[in-house]
Amino acid sequence: MRLVLLPSTYYLLPTTYCLLPTTYYLLPTTYYLLLTTLKEPQILLTTMLTPQKIKNLPPEIFKQLGWDFFLPEYIGDYIMPELLKISIAERDAYYAAANELYDMFVEAAQYVIDNHLYAELNISENLIPLIEASWDDDRNLHLFGRFDFAGGIDGLPIKLMEFNADTPSSLPETSIIQWAQLRANGISENLQFNFVYDAMVENFGRLREANPDLHPSLLVSTMPDAPEDDLNVSILMEAAREAGFDVLFTGLEDVIFDNEKGILVETESGEFEAYPFWFKLVPWEFVGWDEPELAEQLTVIVKNRKAVVINPAYTLLFQSKGLLKYLWDLYPNHPLLLHTGFEQPTHNLGYVRKAVLGREGSDVAIYDMFGDMQEATPGEYAEQKVVYQTLAKLNEDSHGYHYQAGVFFAYEACGLGYRRNMSRIIDNQAQFIGHFTEEEVNKNTRSRFF
Repeated sequence: MRLVLLPSTYYLLPTTYCLLPTTYYLLPTTYYLLLTTLKEPQILLTTMLTPQKIKNLPPEIFKQLGWDFFLPEYIGDYIMPELLKISIAERDAYYAAANELYDMFVEAAQYVIDNHLYAELNISENLIPLIEASWDDDRNLHLFGRFDFAGGIDGLPIKLMEFNADTPSSLPETSIIQWAQLRANGISENLQFNFVYDAMVENFGRLREANPDLHPSLLVSTMPDAPEDDLNVSILMEAAREAGFDVLFTGLEDVIFDNEKGILVETESGEFEAYPFWFKLVPWEFVGWDEPELAEQLTVIVKNRKAVVINPAYTLLFQSKGLLKYLWDLYPNHPLLLHTGFEQPTHNLGYVRKAVLGREGSDVAIYDMFGDMQEATPGEYAEQKVVYQTLAKLNEDSHGYHYQAGVFFAYEACGLGYRRNMSRIIDNQAQFIGHFTEEEVNKNTRSRFF
């Protein structure tokens, strides 16, 4: 039996009783006690999620696409033959939340720049000139990112956990695979919050329009031995082609950087071809920490308009979980936010410790209301600055899986997918599960969102 005590979000209390003034209340397992700023506590009914079983996608589909990585023999039980059904109101709430939060992130990033708070975000000094140059030039368009949310289904409020703004993953799963699951199971493709690919095409079109002085040639690079990254950029490359870009993929190790000529690749004939647009699925902090010379070169290249780098360097501000602290400072008690700070909390509500530039759920620890660690993951980020974020309640199913929503953003919120784990820490062992929505009369296309 679980009870939840909180001012603005949910927390688990391992007891069957809740002490209220002069009275004890025994609540069934599907009820949670919500303490708000109201004088009287409220009882909130929630239910366990019940995903709908569907037919597996045939392995031949993945093989034809060259997506063998997603087959069980390579990645295990990752793409689940299940779908979550959500309501129209829940869909619209995710859409509105991501759009509102993006504007808030812009304000918080400006605050960090104005007050030179880069060190608090664990951002290396050699990236600051490039961050500020890209921020001040609107031609450096943010192509896409992914918000990670707790809640959003069956009455649990949406709470921002973090924003994967620099190098978001799960693009094939969200944009293509869950859509294919609808088709394979006779469910209308309109019954899904998913226009990620279309939004990417349109955003590449905006990128062209914002940079009419540059030829639309796009170079795409990933790090070596990263098959998942290669699949993510395959979606991006196709969207760029549809938007009118000439596109070439090459590994990071084959890219040449020149302060005068820009970003180049050697052709088979031995000549060097420059690319005015470069998408790198390489974290900006890695560039700053591990490749300081490259950080300086890219600063010169971008400032001199020899190339536009995507996602731009300022997205590292959004990516850093340190920005969540300043979001809370600027928007205290905002209903979409969790209290986040640099100091270990003294309250008894439960909290999460995260490395500010940690990735994939690494080096995350969950503490209960007594300050005792309940769960933790290892990683490579233990020496980083950390933030402490109030513990949010995740939706659960009857098997004990915890669900986290991922909402992609490309100029606007454009797609929803879920990851789930037996642990409350959604790490790289999590499973992906798609969704579909209830029927909506006369509003079954993307126009619903405008």
